[in-house]
Amino acid sequence: MKTNYLSKAHFKVGGDTNMHIDSIDVYLTKNPLIHPWKTAYGEDFDIYSVLVSMTSDNDVGWAEACPLFAPTYSPECVWSVYYIIKEFLAPLLINKDFNTPEEVNDALSIYKGNPFAKSGIEMAWWTLEAKRKEVPLHELLGGTYKKIPSGADFGVQDSIDTLIKLIDEAFKSNYPRVKLKVMRGWDIDMLVAVRSTFPKETFHIDCNSSYSLDDLSIFKKIDKLGLAMIEQPFYYNDLIDHAKLARALDTPICLDESLNSVYAAEKALDLKACSYMNIKPGRLGGLSNSIKVIKMCKDSDVGCWVGSMLETAVGAGICIELSSCDNMVYPGDLFPSSHLFYQDISLDEIELSGPGYIFPSNKIGNPYLPDVRILNSRTIEMAHLGQNR
Repeated sequence: MKTNYLSKAHFKVGGDTNMHIDSIDVYLTKNPLIHPWKTAYGEDFDIYSVLVSMTSDNDVGWAEACPLFAPTYSPECVWSVYYIIKEFLAPLLINKDFNTPEEVNDALSIYKGNPFAKSGIEMAWWTLEAKRKEVPLHELLGGTYKKIPSGADFGVQDSIDTLIKLIDEAFKSNYPRVKLKVMRGWDIDMLVAVRSTFPKETFHIDCNSSYSLDDLSIFKKIDKLGLAMIEQPFYYNDLIDHAKLARALDTPICLDESLNSVYAAEKALDLKACSYMNIKPGRLGGLSNSIKVIKMCKDSDVGCWVGSMLETAVGAGICIELSSCDNMVYPGDLFPSSHLFYQDISLDEIELSGPGYIFPSNKIGNPYLPDVRILNSRTIEMAHLGQNR
C-alpha cells in the first residue's frame, strides 16, 4: 500500500469555515530582465508569466505560473497557461467550496497534463488559505528551516573570462555554490577553465536536456571535475537514459524537466535515475505535489532543492517558503530581485537576509504582492471570472 504523502496531519489546512471561491483574476504579464538569460534552449530578454489572484470573501491569494514565453522548457508556454486557466481551470472553481488542496487537485484532474497552468490555480489556493488562517505560507506548508541557503546561477556568457569574473564575485559574496548552464560548444573547455580557477568551490551544471547517451564520452570527462551534480542532461521527459547515465558516472545526476508529475517522480525513484531532484512547484503542478515528491525523496535518500523559472517576487517568494521544508539539502535558486529585474513587480522586493542565505517570510498569506501600478503596466491580457468587482 502506498503512503499517503498529503494527509491532513502534514498541513494546517481545512478551516473552521468553508473556502468559497468568489472570483479568480488571471494576468498575462511581460517583465523585462536586466540581462538576457541564455541557455541551451534559447535566449530570454523578458520573463513572461501568468499571475493569478483568487478571492474568498475579503481575502485574496496570489500565485504565479512561469513556463517562459515559448514552449522551450516544456510543452507549455505563457500563452497556453493563460488560456487554459481562464477557459478551463478557473471555471471549475468559481462559486464552489474547496477546503483542502486535494479537493482542488481532484477538480483539476479532469484535464490531462498542463502542470504549470494547474499550479497557478493550486498555489493561489494555498496563499489564500494562509491568508484566511492568518499564518505565513511556510508554516502552512509545514516548513521547519529558518535559514535557507541561496546559490548563484550563471547562464551562457560571451566569454569564459566574463564568466570567471562573475563566479569570483559570487564566491566573494559568500554564495555556497554556483550553478552553470552548459550547452554544446560551452561545456568541457569552459568547465576545465572554471575548475582550474576555482579548484575547491562547489559547482554543478545544468544541461537543459541538450545532450544524449551518445555524448557519454563528454560526461566521462565532466565526471573527473568533481561537480556536485549534473542536472537534466537528457531529453526533457526521459527517465530511462538518465538511470543509465547515473550508473555510468560517479557524479550525481539531478532531474529537472523530466519531473512533471508525482507519477514521474515515483518512476524516477523506482529506476534510481537520480540522486537529487530539482523541485519546481510550477512544473510539478503546485505545492501539494511538490510536498509529496519531497517526502517520497526523503524516504528514498534522494536529496531535494528548489529551482527557479525566473519568477517575479510573487512566484519566487512562494518558492522561498517551499524551501523551508525538510529534505532541502542543497542551496536553491533563490535570487534577490536585483539579480534579474531593474524593478520587480512587487515594491517589496526580495533581498538576501545575509551573504548566501535568505529567511522565509513572516508575512501572512503571500510573502510578496504585486504593485497594482506595475502590474497594470506589464499586463498584456487580463481575464476576470466570477463575481463582478
